[in-house]
Amino acid sequence: MKLLLLSSVEMKVSMLRSPSGVLTPASPVPMDVWNTSANRRNIRGWYLDLMSPNTRGSNFSWLDPSRLYCNSEALSDCIEDLCEPFLSDDIDLVVGIEAMGFILGAAAAAYFRKGFLAVRKSGHLCVNTNSEPYTDYTGKQKTMEVRTDVVEKGTRLLIVDQWIETGGTMQAAIRLMEKLGGIVIGVAAICIEETEGGKTIMQEYKTSSCVPKSLQPKFNEHCLASLHNTLDNASPMKANV
Repeated sequence: MKLLLLSSVEMKVSMLRSPSGVLTPASPVPMDVWNTSANRRNIRGWYLDLMSPNTRGSNFSWLDPSRLYCNSEALSDCIEDLCEPFLSDDIDLVVGIEAMGFILGAAAAAYFRKGFLAVRKSGHLCVNTNSEPYTDYTGKQKTMEVRTDVVEKGTRLLIVDQWIETGGTMQAAIRLMEKLGGIVIGVAAICIEETEGGKTIMQEYKTSSCVPKSLQPKFNEHCLASLHNTLDNASPMKANV
């Protein structure tokens, strides 16, 4: 059984922000994808140590979580942690947001043995769609769309994305599903940052994320000066209801 308390852990990633705004490893690189410690794997959230910092500048996201998907146990544990708060919920369909939400969303759908619905960027679907404008985490105006022949009034939905930063993308997906008559029973992402949009989502919907409470402030700041923290006092991960 995985421990719910993060105890006596030092994350191996240390990152500093360079003058160019690039996050670069200051000492050890993230955990080796092919050589993860068995002891570490007993600790909830251990796979976060596999994520990579931005080394390419401000035009890119500040952190790349997708490296953890390359380790089968990391991906499995991540999905289990995201899905656990919803085990007692009645879910009809899992929804994933393009693009990275497709990975976690499809995996969550398989975990629950439910279907998967893709929310696409505008212009990619060759069927009738409903669309919703939104502003993404970079401040760009975009439009998402979804097919109209799946979600019906009362369809119970779990919406999954890789990361929630400003909350604009997830809020648009929620509006899109609710316009079709769907009921959003939950929202899941590796991290839900405590921005205005992120807080709104957490207040209005049941949510699940993988970031321990003790590390949440560092993720909110986008400046992980150090993840060499002892997490003896970390509280158990729970869903927000």
